Amino acid sequence: MLATIMQILDTTIANVALPHMQTALGATADTITWVLTSYIVASAIAIPITGWVSDRIGSRNLFLISIVGFIIASALCGAAQNLEEMVLFRVLQGIAAAFMNPLSQTVMLDINRPQDQQKAMAVWGMGIMIGPILGPVLGGWLTENFNWRWVFYVNLPLGVICLAILWWLLPSRPIRKRGFDLFGFSLLAIGIGALQLMLDRGQGEDWFSSPEIWVETLAAMIALWMFAVHMALGRNPMFERSLWKNRNLVTALAFMQVVGVVMMATMALLPPMLQTLYGYPVIDTGLLLMPRGVGVLVTMGISARLVARGVDPRLLVGTGFALAAWSLWDMTQWTLTMGSMPFIVSGLVQGLGMGLIFMPLNGMAFATLPPQQRTEAASLLNLSRNIGASIGISLVTTILARSTQVSHSDLAQHITAERFQTLDPGLLANLGGSTDSILAMANAEVTRQAAMIAYLNDFHAMMIVTMLAIPLVVFLKRPRAQIANDPAAAGH
Repeated sequence: MLATIMQILDTTIANVALPHMQTALGATADTITWVLTSYIVASAIAIPITGWVSDRIGSRNLFLISIVGFIIASALCGAAQNLEEMVLFRVLQGIAAAFMNPLSQTVMLDINRPQDQQKAMAVWGMGIMIGPILGPVLGGWLTENFNWRWVFYVNLPLGVICLAILWWLLPSRPIRKRGFDLFGFSLLAIGIGALQLMLDRGQGEDWFSSPEIWVETLAAMIALWMFAVHMALGRNPMFERSLWKNRNLVTALAFMQVVGVVMMATMALLPPMLQTLYGYPVIDTGLLLMPRGVGVLVTMGISARLVARGVDPRLLVGTGFALAAWSLWDMTQWTLTMGSMPFIVSGLVQGLGMGLIFMPLNGMAFATLPPQQRTEAASLLNLSRNIGASIGISLVTTILARSTQVSHSDLAQHITAERFQTLDPGLLANLGGSTDSILAMANAEVTRQAAMIAYLNDFHAMMIVTMLAIPLVVFLKRPRAQIANDPAAAGH
């Protein structure tokens, strides 16, 4: 759990420091998000081979190697001098982090009896939610009082403690040598990498007017299509075909993509918005983001008890997505003149919804799988969430940039020099004297209003995606094992 907390912490702790990192690394508002997406994409590419590497070298050895690599990469991220170095080191950090989450999830299931696995997953889930709670606050405090580089250096003492404990206590699964699907892995890596490059560079290259974007789009489509065909017809596919026949797992994968979009894209949008448009200092930004994690922590504990009492987990998942959609709708009503309370309320509601989704969804996916498939299933679930997060961050960044340009153009056409000629001369003098200075001030306000409209458009788009996911609940099947392994539900 400590390893997972450290890994999850790093997906959110850097968010509030992005404006500071942008200045220090010489990045733009569009390219600084690569600090987030490079970590997520690297993890997404490496996650699928978790099961094979774990079987090949042993789960214990892989876990320990991952933590050592994560510590080293974190130190390099803290020492980065430009955006190129930062992205490279974040890729290394993401590769090391990729194995930590699936392995910790598998260990938690292995060391608990079947009737205790739901409780174990709830405890594990509450543990990983410490990351979203502490991430923004800790990142804000470190950036405000020390330097943004400490959002990475903080991993060093945590990593050393984690490494020592796991070296002492961690059990290992038997080593099982099996072939590696290099062809399938290469197709998946090319597809994910090309898709992310297309999404990240599309806005700067004017999308499909650029040959580069066409090449990346075609590469992603061809590679992912060939990967799907290979998984269906290949001799030794990367993932066992029986996994794709499990309806709960496949539906959970679709849900996890939406969870990645809602959680990570929202966390990428809010810190720059709060700091640039509302003028909150970095530490206050972290505190305003904290209720989202608190909401998750509360409902994850409640959902575990409700499932144990026989409540249909599908109902909890549907309710969770409905709450998340409602919070995003509430965010579309924000204005530049409001106080801090709407941020707290919408964040808390969104967190309550996410908490109702996470544990029941994992429980339904894993309860229908044999133990030997848990590591691969955990890898797929984390891969799906990471892909959703990386695509979500890229899309909301693109919508933000384009909406800001369009809204600025729409608003600016009404601001002309003639409109200021009717103002009182005394008022003009107080505002700066010349019409040019007045227009400059008006342009600054137009830019601010246009950015606000763009953020609201992002929230509206995420709300639609969340609402479209709710009907997927009908494809989930309540596993019989979930009732049979729960004495309270079986007695009922």
